[in-house]
Amino acid sequence: MAEQDFWRIDNWHPLSVHFPVAFLSFATILFVVALILKGDKELFLKNCGAFLLYTGSVAAWISIYTGDISESAVARKICDPTVLKAHEIAAYTMAYFFSAASILNLMLHFNILTGKLVLLLRYMVVLLMLAGTGYLVYVGHLGSSLVYDQGADVKNHVVDCGE
Repeated sequence: MAEQDFWRIDNWHPLSVHFPVAFLSFATILFVVALILKGDKELFLKNCGAFLLYTGSVAAWISIYTGDISESAVARKICDPTVLKAHEIAAYTMAYFFSAASILNLMLHFNILTGKLVLLLRYMVVLLMLAGTGYLVYVGHLGSSLVYDQGADVKNHVVDCGE
C-alpha cells in the first residue's frame, strides 16, 4: 500500500475494527470466568476484563465513526446496500450493549449500589456482554460479506451482481 493510501480516512475502518473484536471478546470471556472463581483470581479477571471492556467500548465507537466515513465510498460500489445498512445497525446495537455494560460495571466499581442489587448488576453486565458478543459476531459476518462477497472498497475487484 502506498503511503498516501494510509492517510486516506476511509482506509481507517478496516484498521480500527480489529481492536473492539479482540478486546470485547476477551473481556466477555474474562467476565464469565470471573463469575465462577472467587478471591484474588476473581478480582484479577474482573479488573483485566473491565480494562478490556472500557477500551473495547471506546474502540467500538471509533470503528463506527470510521465506518460512517467509509460508507460513502462503499455504498455506491456494492450490489446489495441492505447488507451495509444491516452491518451499520448491528454495529450500533453492539456498541450500545457494551457501553451499557461499561456503565453498569462502573457503577459496581464505585459501589453506587449495595446489597442484592450488586449480584444482580454483575449478572446484568455479563448478560449485556454476551448479547454484545453475539452482535459482534454478526457485525463481523456482515462486514466480511461486504468485503468478500461484494468487494466493498476493494480495488480492481469485479463483482458478479447476477448471483
